[in-house]
Amino acid sequence: MPFPLPIYTARLWFLGFEGDLLYWELSTLVGIMLLGHWIEMRSVMSASSALEELAALIPGEAHRVNEDGSTEDVPVEELQQSDKILIKPGEKIPADGVVVKEESSVNEAMLTGESKPVSKQKDDEVIGGSVNEKGSITVQISKTGDDSFLSQVIDLVRQAQESKSRTQDLANRAAFWLTIVAITAGLITFGAWVFFTGQSFDFAMNRTVAMMVITCPHALGLAIPLVVSRSTSIAATNGFLIRDRAAFEQARNLDAVIFDKTGTLTEGTFTVTDILNFSNEFSNEEILKYAASLEKNSEHPLAKGILEKADETWEPEEFNSITGKGIEGEVNGKSMKVVSPGYIRENEMSYPEDEVEKLSSQGKTVVFVIIENSLAGAVALGDEIRESSKNAIKALHDMGIECIMLTGDNQQTADYVAEELGIDQVFAEVLPDEKSNKVKEVQEQGKLVAMTGDGVNDAPALAQADVGIAIGAGSDVAVETGDIVLVKNNPEDVTALIKLSKSTYRKMIQNLWWASGYNIGAIPLAAGVLFAWGIILSPAVGAILMSLSTVIVAINGRFLEMEK
Repeated sequence: MPFPLPIYTARLWFLGFEGDLLYWELSTLVGIMLLGHWIEMRSVMSASSALEELAALIPGEAHRVNEDGSTEDVPVEELQQSDKILIKPGEKIPADGVVVKEESSVNEAMLTGESKPVSKQKDDEVIGGSVNEKGSITVQISKTGDDSFLSQVIDLVRQAQESKSRTQDLANRAAFWLTIVAITAGLITFGAWVFFTGQSFDFAMNRTVAMMVITCPHALGLAIPLVVSRSTSIAATNGFLIRDRAAFEQARNLDAVIFDKTGTLTEGTFTVTDILNFSNEFSNEEILKYAASLEKNSEHPLAKGILEKADETWEPEEFNSITGKGIEGEVNGKSMKVVSPGYIRENEMSYPEDEVEKLSSQGKTVVFVIIENSLAGAVALGDEIRESSKNAIKALHDMGIECIMLTGDNQQTADYVAEELGIDQVFAEVLPDEKSNKVKEVQEQGKLVAMTGDGVNDAPALAQADVGIAIGAGSDVAVETGDIVLVKNNPEDVTALIKLSKSTYRKMIQNLWWASGYNIGAIPLAAGVLFAWGIILSPAVGAILMSLSTVIVAINGRFLEMEK
């Protein structure tokens, strides 16, 4: 006995159908649609699993360190700020915190997209959910619960997946009109076959049912949400978080990207770049060692850069500040000074001015080292340009996007950095409250503009831009002014973001075509325009075609990947 479908049991007696006329069509329709629904839900659940994967990164228990040094295993929910926890090799870090003991390397790939393990030493921050790879470390918890990095990421991913895409509005309108077309075409088809061709009621109803099934806008409802969900999860696992879906979709059409210089295109810290030797008595390494030894007691930002470059130092025996000019003291039994060019000029000391001027023209700061009243050499420090910045600018140029730099530094320094990177336009000596005006100035040229900055000093400019990209958020992703938050301080992520936006849009358009494009050919066939040649589509075949479009849309959405 055939499976007693409810609709079959009714026998459609009220329409005058007889026997098993539509049984196989209806059973095929139900079976194919159920298969399509199953594949659809599998695809949706797979694309939406990013939240579950992120939540699963946090382990259930942690090794809490007691005041007497002993450890006890406690549920992660019981951890509080300032608690100390022990993380052994291979274990996941249960909460955000700061390393207080030992050192290790940590894998943050699932959270930031950084493929290489990150070295962690005392006072370095660690993110809950990352994996400790080598030595055991003790971490003091700084954030728990909703304040943690992972919770903020999950919240942003959820918001992005639930937010409406502009392309979704297009799909909704298309679905609405396709429904109107289905009803109208169905009525026209039925009337045409019954009243103008004299075909039977059963034949006309078959054509009408086939028409209605073919034009069902079911796949359109899945076409965009699936791609949105997939792209959001890809973005989150590669270290950038979408706060404004519309802005993310606009990124594919950008005409210009404005970069803040310090901390974005450059490292944001002073680094020793050159050592000039004016003496035959000391080597370059010794000049740096003397300078670093005297700078040990200095609080000046340049001192840190010099100290980091030196492999070892002596303890200074005396130390005094020369107001506005530098410092002096006694190191390794020798009197010495580290001073500015102004001190050298005042004391009319001679030095190779061309060499120093060349370094100064590159935007570097030069300090002079005097040992035993003799000018021994000079140390130049600069805000080092990121290698990733060069790659990012080249990639943007390859996409036809103009690159602009915005900085508060002097014109000479800005021009040097711009020349090194191939920047198209420079705004120098710009105060923080003037940055948004510069963004507006570029927009007034008719360009769609993205602003890339640290999200704090650049907040007004980020808000003014068509697409605000907050870069280098690190463990704090609660950047209110950025449409998109980049976890890593890597300008190349800007290019990756634009590429993902382009790929996402392409997938959306592909899905829209797969969801509705087949109707262009299938509707006339379902209506029976080729009936005279013996070619017609039954409702069962129509059900297969309609469900096939749903399956194709689901599978195509899953093929969305991050472009390299």
